[in-house]
Amino acid sequence: MNAEIQPEIKEFQSETKQVLRLVIHSLYSHKEIFLRELVSNASDACEKLRFEALAKPELLGGDNLTITLISDAAAGTLTIRDNGIGMSRAEVIDNLGTIARSGTKKFLETLSGDSAKDSQLIGQFGVGFYSSFIVADRVTVLSKRLGDLGEQGVRWESDGEGAYEVQSSDKADRGTEVILHLREEDKEFLEETRLRQLVRRYSDHLSLPIVLKIGDKEERLNQAQAFWTRSKSELKDEDYQAFYKHLTHDIEDARAWAHNKVEGNLEYTSLLYLPKRAPFDLYEREQRGGIQLYVKRVFIMDKAAELLPPYLRFMRGLVDSADLPLNVSRELLQNNRTVEKIKSALVKRSLDLLEELAGAKPQEYAEFWQTFGVVLKEGVIDDAGQKARIAALLRFHSTAVEGEVPSVTLADYLARIKPDQKSIYFLTADTLAAARNSPHLEGFRAKGLEVLLLTDRIDEWVANHLHEFGGKPLANASGSAADVASAIHTPDQDAAQSEYQDSLSRLGKVLAGKIESARISGRLTESPAVLVAGEFGLSLRMGRILKQAGQKNPFETLPILEINPKHPLIERLKASDDETAFADLAAVLFDQALLAEGAELEDPASYVRRVNKLIVDGLAARPKIILG
Repeated sequence: MNAEIQPEIKEFQSETKQVLRLVIHSLYSHKEIFLRELVSNASDACEKLRFEALAKPELLGGDNLTITLISDAAAGTLTIRDNGIGMSRAEVIDNLGTIARSGTKKFLETLSGDSAKDSQLIGQFGVGFYSSFIVADRVTVLSKRLGDLGEQGVRWESDGEGAYEVQSSDKADRGTEVILHLREEDKEFLEETRLRQLVRRYSDHLSLPIVLKIGDKEERLNQAQAFWTRSKSELKDEDYQAFYKHLTHDIEDARAWAHNKVEGNLEYTSLLYLPKRAPFDLYEREQRGGIQLYVKRVFIMDKAAELLPPYLRFMRGLVDSADLPLNVSRELLQNNRTVEKIKSALVKRSLDLLEELAGAKPQEYAEFWQTFGVVLKEGVIDDAGQKARIAALLRFHSTAVEGEVPSVTLADYLARIKPDQKSIYFLTADTLAAARNSPHLEGFRAKGLEVLLLTDRIDEWVANHLHEFGGKPLANASGSAADVASAIHTPDQDAAQSEYQDSLSRLGKVLAGKIESARISGRLTESPAVLVAGEFGLSLRMGRILKQAGQKNPFETLPILEINPKHPLIERLKASDDETAFADLAAVLFDQALLAEGAELEDPASYVRRVNKLIVDGLAARPKIILG
């Protein structure tokens, strides 16, 4: 055999092996999706060629772009063939031997080993070409890249176990053929009726013709009309769901969608989908969100981030414009007035979709919020023009409502607000349990004041940008701003401040460098002490988040230590004449207040020693009981 066509044996990338194994064993109940995935890949290859041919029409030659399914019962093979852009040897190795996808590691870490649950996760990740091995025990790929005139094609083959072979091929025409050597139990996918049914279910919307060839017989299987150009009146829910799965490679249905055609000064069609589950790269900052862009039904780009703001990056779909040039680039999309108008309209339609879902299907909206709420919150910060609409879509935990799912709206809060209440109160914490048990809430509960509980890292930025809602300012319950202090002020607070003045002064000296000052609290009914931010400083949690991110807090100030004069530890502190004992107890109170804020202690060992001493001293002071 000529050395040039000797097969080269390569190992799959380790992560690819894991995904292959999971796809084969977890998606056995969704076998038919392999055809949807491979036809979709073939369609993408044809669309890429059509795009390149915009600048060089001669690339198409006299060919009509087509996807052909070839059923060969004698050989037991099903071939999916396209005359699209094709792949070079390097592209074959990159595309078929490696999963070069952001979020792969996180995806693999999320898998549980339960095939039923994992099949849903695999659907979110996308299975693509590797779905071939659900039905085939061997897959052969023949491909030739557009422009590789005079060059040999490439042949790739694998059983999906651990390695694959690559060698030269005598394929003469451009495009790709995926040949599936079907397992015996999966020969149903050679039957004409079954293939026609699957193409019409999953791929009828494609604008390319899909042809079935069995022996000498050929027949057209789809309408070959761009899905979004069809009238909404002729489309059913299952049609929209089928197109969503083609578009996103998700095996789960979309939650909702909006299909709109705009005519007049601006002409475009948009089809927006709201997924049920988040992609694995949703929170990866370097990943571009966005929707597909078509110009006059010609595919232009996959993720046109310029058409939707980052806070709507969970939306999927496409826009087909009649007003943009066919040679449009990402550079041309920036600062383009037509694009800005389309983007503004898409933002409005996306928010319309969310408002309709929240109003008509609150349970489904709650599920959406659990998945994408933290991303939507970014809009309060990034989009001043839509801030009010987004604010109305926010959902919160609250002291007035139990449960693990945030369900309270700002409108709900205002409907329950006390007549003389000045502000909408909120509290941020690392967890819901930490928020509900925070000492900061004690005074608000005593006064019957509702407090919203915020647990996402972004929440304080969101509250600071929102400022107000319905004419009421937002106020952090953990701060010392005037409207917070006045809301929880108690009748005996001023008298206690005078009574404890000496102890407060001593606390300020003992804890110098750790606190700005000490004072009597109106917010505490059960806890001995709490730390609050100064009136114009950021909360302690915000300062901690900035520090963890390696950023300097521009408003950093020392916290104020508030004490509860009715607590036994504070009474003991006041009565202490021993400076060492006073200092130890003061340090314990400060460290306990830090722990209640979710902070880490600088010297945990000293804290433990002091607490142990307090316990021992307390036991020693108890009267002894003599039995007998």
